[in-house]
Amino acid sequence: MNRVARLLQIRRKSGRWHWTDIAAYSYLALGVVLMFGPVLWLVLSSFKTQAGLLEFPPSLLPMSQREVAVAGFPQPLPLFSVTLDDGSTRVLAQVRRIGIVAQMVDPESPAQQFRIPIDKRTPVREFKLATENYTEPLERFAFTRFLGNSVFVTVVATLITLLINSMAAYALSIYEFKGKNAAMLMVVGTLMIPITIILVPVYLVITKLGLVNSLWAVILPGAATPTGVFLLRQYMLTLPRDLIEAARMDKASEWQIYWRIVMPLAMPALAVLAIFSIMWRWNEFLWPLAVLTKTEVHTLQIGLNAFQGELQTQWHYLLAMTVATLAPVALVFVFLQRFITTGIANTGMK
Repeated sequence: MNRVARLLQIRRKSGRWHWTDIAAYSYLALGVVLMFGPVLWLVLSSFKTQAGLLEFPPSLLPMSQREVAVAGFPQPLPLFSVTLDDGSTRVLAQVRRIGIVAQMVDPESPAQQFRIPIDKRTPVREFKLATENYTEPLERFAFTRFLGNSVFVTVVATLITLLINSMAAYALSIYEFKGKNAAMLMVVGTLMIPITIILVPVYLVITKLGLVNSLWAVILPGAATPTGVFLLRQYMLTLPRDLIEAARMDKASEWQIYWRIVMPLAMPALAVLAIFSIMWRWNEFLWPLAVLTKTEVHTLQIGLNAFQGELQTQWHYLLAMTVATLAPVALVFVFLQRFITTGIANTGMK
């Protein structure tokens, strides 16, 4: 907070405002609204009821109609502010609605009933968080299982990706051999191949291996990524060759050089690749949808698709579980974001 306060006190000329200060702060405020406004709307809307999401005009805060328990009625009744014929205003509870007329009672004196035109009443609203949007999917739709599947896929796939990509990058950056540049060009060239082209061939391979409806079918096909190989290779090219040659003179094996020297020095780049891999695997939808047909092996992204039916979409559950799936990735990014600039800017020299 102190850093934010000092930032807001910075002026082009000390002691007074300049037009460039106003333009700069306005530009930054607009950027904050554009970036975090949709996220704020998503979080607040996840606490609204299904009816609250469909109402017009929409409200930013989660508001719901107030209900009250009335003697003689088994269920709580919704409250309305009603304008009577004499111009007075009363708060009444609605028993039922028939056409354009609502049958209403006084909550304190339910024996007296009123027939009120629906245009003479206004719902009594209150701020209320619909926390059941988060609890019910976990109980009714096995989202805990989906969460465990996504965590397993993300963690295991990220570890395998870091290992395989770092080995390939080590060979393409440290070793000298014929066809090295051609091999790297082929790796980078695969970036131009969209997943829709290789979807069917990869699916046939997974089917032959008997991995359909297995989480390993999601993990293994994307274990080696051209982006990861390129990123780590470019970083490892900046490592001091004298250090590697000194290790070879000390009779260190290639595995020891890779594991004890190159990997620690490439840790910032590995952290960047880990962040990217977590985001890729956590948000992956198309490939898991193709190879996972059983409910017990679904990931979170496929589980979210279950709330969207042919005739109706359960928006309150969908928004709530979307927030739940975004939270882990957001936390990872917040705690590891400093490695992004470090991994790109650092040269590996101490």
